[in-house]
Amino acid sequence: MDCPILGMIKLFPFSYVPRGWAVCNGATINVQTNTALYSLLGIQFGGNGSTTFCLPNLTGSEPVQNTVYCIATEGIYPDRQ
Repeated sequence: MDCPILGMIKLFPFSYVPRGWAVCNGATINVQTNTALYSLLGIQFGGNGSTTFCLPNLTGSEPVQNTVYCIATEGIYPDRQ
């Protein structure tokens, strides 16, 4: 896939995070700097909904060592049908 869909979660077969992705570790994110991703996730994973939201936390659910679940923080905004 050339350009990921914003908010897509993918397991990467290495232990680092590629550019345009963030680790699915439950991190708190600023709404102002990530409005598109916030519009998709809302506060379903946490945050206060006015200034912060949280990424999903998939830490520890990796099927093998030296892999990492990441969420696309850049990419194509998904169409809603």
